[in-house]
Amino acid sequence: MTKSKDYNEGKRDKMERSKSVMMTNKKKNQKRLGGKGLSLEVFANAKSKDNNYNPAIIKKKREFYKNAKYVKKYKQTLKQQSEPQHRPFVNRTISEEGDVTNLSKGIENKNKRNTKLSLEGLYANKRQEQEKARLEKEALFQAKKEARERTEGQRKEIRERMYKKTKSGQPVMKYRMEHLLQSIEGSQS
Repeated sequence: MTKSKDYNEGKRDKMERSKSVMMTNKKKNQKRLGGKGLSLEVFANAKSKDNNYNPAIIKKKREFYKNAKYVKKYKQTLKQQSEPQHRPFVNRTISEEGDVTNLSKGIENKNKRNTKLSLEGLYANKRQEQEKARLEKEALFQAKKEARERTEGQRKEIRERMYKKTKSGQPVMKYRMEHLLQSIEGSQS
């Protein structure tokens, strides 16, 4: 009787240990998967929500607004840098009638005209240089294309001659021998 008791107790201990291992594995799986499964109510609500819900789109929108904010800040700093920090000295004269006139206004207009003309000249020069560079690049591309076409034509012609066959399907050896002779002469010179 004692043997059967010991045997049953051993079996019970073994079952309890396997249950505890199963429980720990179950807990680990739940933790790995993010907790227990959804309840039926939560699952039904999740399915009945708006189909337009897309986390990826929401993330893109958030990123877009964030980038827009950075661009706005950048433009503001550029604007601040381009504005003069202090007002230039203005020549003023008081006429006999007591009116204040601006002498530097005429000078500013001349400077604006001159800078406008110089900028137009610079722009025209830059455009001419770009046009020249484009034409040169185009000519170079055309020359390379023509050379490539010539070599391809020569290769095609050689290939056609090399693979020529007689009526019975035998290769024509005349062209193959010529090719071998040319390659030998080329290697000697």
